[in-house]
Amino acid sequence: MSEWWTYSPADFLMFAPGTYWRLFELHNQALWPAQVLAVAVGLALALGLWRGRGGALRAAAMVLALDWAFVAWTFLWQRYATINWASVGFAWGFGAQAIGLFVLATRPSLVLAVRPTRHLVGVGLVLWSVLAHPLLAPALGRPWAQAEVFGLAPDPTAIATLGVLLCADAATRATRVLLGVLRAGAWVWCAVSAATLGTMGSAQGGVMLAALVVATAVLAFTRARV
Repeated sequence: MSEWWTYSPADFLMFAPGTYWRLFELHNQALWPAQVLAVAVGLALALGLWRGRGGALRAAAMVLALDWAFVAWTFLWQRYATINWASVGFAWGFGAQAIGLFVLATRPSLVLAVRPTRHLVGVGLVLWSVLAHPLLAPALGRPWAQAEVFGLAPDPTAIATLGVLLCADAATRATRVLLGVLRAGAWVWCAVSAATLGTMGSAQGGVMLAALVVATAVLAFTRARV
C-alpha cells in the first residue's frame, strides 16, 4: 500500500477530466438551440445594467433566479450527480440561491450601486460569462460542443451573478443582508469550481479564481451605502 503522502489531489477525484467535460457536450446537445436564447438574454441583461435603466436589477435578479434553478435541475442533479455524489448537495444549494434571487427581485429597496467602478466591473463580468467563457473550450483544446454557456452551465452563471450583484446596493438592512448572502453563494460556487478544475489540472480553475478575487476586491474597496 502506498504511503499517504505520495497521493496528489487528483488521486481523490471521482471522475476523469474527460468524463467531466463530456457532460457539457451531452448537456449542450440536449438543450440546443437554447444556447442562442441564453446568449441573447445575457447580452440584454448586460445592456440594461450598463444603461442603468429602472428595474434592470430586478429583471436581472429574476433571470438569474430562473438560471440557477434550471442549472440545479438539468445539469447538477441530472448529469453531474451521475459522476459526483456531492453534486446532489450542490443542486440543493443552487436551488436555495434561486429562491434568494427571486426574493431579491421583489425587493423595492434593491437599487443600483452609485460607484461607477462597480458598474464597469460588474457588467464586464456579465459580458465575460456570456461571450468569453464559452470560448475557453476551444482555447484550451476542447471541442465547441463542450462549451459552457451562461444560464445553462454553473460556472458562467455564477460569474454573471457576481457581476450583477456587484452592480447592486440596498436601501434597507434586510435587503443588504440578502445581497450579502447571495454574493456569498456565488462566491462559494466559484471557489468550489476553482478547486475542482485546479485538481483536474485545468487552467479554467484560474479563471474562476480570478472572477472571485476581482469581484471581492472591487466590492471591498468601493463599498458604499445608499
